[in-house]
Amino acid sequence: MTEPVRRFQVIPAAYVLLIDEQDRVLLSFRRGTGYMDEHWAFGAAGHVEQGETVFQAAVRETREELGAILNEEDLIPLTVMHRAGANGRPIDERVDFFFAVRRWAGEPKIQETDKAVELRWAEPTALPHPVVPHELFVLDHWAQATLPAVTAFGFPSHQS
Repeated sequence: MTEPVRRFQVIPAAYVLLIDEQDRVLLSFRRGTGYMDEHWAFGAAGHVEQGETVFQAAVRETREELGAILNEEDLIPLTVMHRAGANGRPIDERVDFFFAVRRWAGEPKIQETDKAVELRWAEPTALPHPVVPHELFVLDHWAQATLPAVTAFGFPSHQS
């Protein structure tokens, strides 16, 4: 009898990096979420909900978390990251879609005070610490213009 195939069950998420006229990036300081609290992270991010595209999720998450309105056509793809927590738990099996945006309506402000306590514009080469590790990987490689279209992160067999 052969062993059953264990398939990777992914949870898709959209990340949105707002970039201002001075090429600074907007980061949020996480608190109260139970995941990577007390770390800096992309200004907006979240799971893709049933029935929506990753583009719709990016627009929705930006509105919900920052109050900023953006159009799908203004989303600039950065990378797609195949990510694992190296613990085998399905909740830690991810496909993350990272976008940048340079145009939006409204002043970004924290909308969900139970998830973030501060927003900060930062130079990509002088980020506050600590940053969520997989997001730091994207930010560092983006700042160095070495970010591939598709990345892998958190796999023991693959150096991130």
